Amino acid sequence: MLEADTNAPDLPPYSLDVQALELGANTKAVELELLETESREPLRGSVAAQIWAAAFSALAAKEMLLLDFFSHVERVREFCNTHAIAYREAGPRCLVVPQPSTEQLGELFARFEAETFGMRAGPAAQNADPALENELSLRGLDAYQTAYTRYTFCAVVEPEDAWVTLLSEGLWPSEVIRRLRPALQPFDVYIARPQ
Repeated sequence: MLEADTNAPDLPPYSLDVQALELGANTKAVELELLETESREPLRGSVAAQIWAAAFSALAAKEMLLLDFFSHVERVREFCNTHAIAYREAGPRCLVVPQPSTEQLGELFARFEAETFGMRAGPAAQNADPALENELSLRGLDAYQTAYTRYTFCAVVEPEDAWVTLLSEGLWPSEVIRRLRPALQPFDVYIARPQ
């Protein structure tokens, strides 16, 4: 009978894997995956929502952060109205939530965990982007592929799968980790770069 190794260090309960993602020669991307460390299962629920909220607040730093919803817009509108979260109608099927607080981000992640939505940050987010917002209405988050270079980052967020694809010219895995490490310390998240 094998005995547990009592000298093994305790691992943090959660892990965030951060690595470069190959999406073609002209597209720079970083993949983030939030997992339960021991089981390697996707982390979901309220803890995941809080971790993602802290992560995106840290990634945006002091820059303007926008959330883009392109499906189930009526439910998003209703939720924002009920929770006093500011938003604007940006296109026929695009609702934008500008500069949510970390707490509001957590609420949005928790409520719309089963949805795919987008985020963008940077100086370009200070102003409306009618061309991109119209494309989001028509094509969903594929619209980011031609627009992300104008922003610090555009992100395709899939909370149910505990997955984020960060499109960015300037945020490489090492910079993402540098920004995230202090923000995620209170959650006891191990940040790793899988090989």
